[in-house]
Amino acid sequence: MRFKGLDLNLLVAFDALMTTRSVSRSAERLNLSQPAMSAALSRLRDYFGDDLLMLQGKRMHPTPFADELMPQVRESLLGLEVMLSRSPNFDPATSQRSFKVVTSDYVFASLIAPLVAQLTEEAPGIRIDCGLPQPSTVQELEEGKIDIMITPEYVIGGHHLSYVLYMEPQVVAAWSGNPAIAGGTITEEAFFAAGHVAVVLGGGATLSYADRQLELMGRNRRIEATVAIFTAVPWLLEGTNRLAVMHARLATQLAGRFALSTAPMPFEIPAMRQMLSYHPGRKDDAGMTWLRSRIEAIARASA
Repeated sequence: MRFKGLDLNLLVAFDALMTTRSVSRSAERLNLSQPAMSAALSRLRDYFGDDLLMLQGKRMHPTPFADELMPQVRESLLGLEVMLSRSPNFDPATSQRSFKVVTSDYVFASLIAPLVAQLTEEAPGIRIDCGLPQPSTVQELEEGKIDIMITPEYVIGGHHLSYVLYMEPQVVAAWSGNPAIAGGTITEEAFFAAGHVAVVLGGGATLSYADRQLELMGRNRRIEATVAIFTAVPWLLEGTNRLAVMHARLATQLAGRFALSTAPMPFEIPAMRQMLSYHPGRKDDAGMTWLRSRIEAIARASA
């Protein structure tokens, strides 16, 4: 299909080229041959009268015009995607849609896993693709490559719609045989005297909510071990006297699978505001509205 002389398929090729900055990787992404992708770039250059991508060293770099054009192209492609996915009579029982959700492993365990279990019966054709947050996640959400992002408030950014999905208290978690947590309580002195397991996100670039709050309070705990995902913490608690600060929902869920005990924090830490974010262009998408409502219902039920 052409619009004002432009083959609209070339916009998809342009998006891939700008994302990968590589003709060969763009070809792989779109399941095309490398000569076909090279031809697409040549046609784009002819149409816009600009080089668009220039080879500098071993990498291609966009021209100023291509940088200016990119947001408009991505917004147009997203608009088309939303238009084609909409249905005034969205029926989850018969829909074959796929949704991409990006969130932590903790939210996956407490919300997304129960959601997928429910969909087996009520929406067997719907597919949920899950991913962990990456440095590019916010940009991908803005480009419409991600449907829903669920993260703490301090992580979100960019120009998308967000709201509080739920408030999450923090608790102290320990092996059930740890004497420091006997009786379901722990003192502040015992908390800071103990060794801890901490979660370090993004290759160490992002503090977990608990450590961010402790840093703001000017308090440091003694870290004996770190892990990259929240669900790995219990493995380093069992059989030891270590402690961990854990999201209350996750602690409740994991207590049934590990020999864990929990106690309230011995000092005040504000509850974490867990945010659900999505692209403004999908505000009126019936399928997205349905998916958000299902996630919200599970969040309320597990509170």
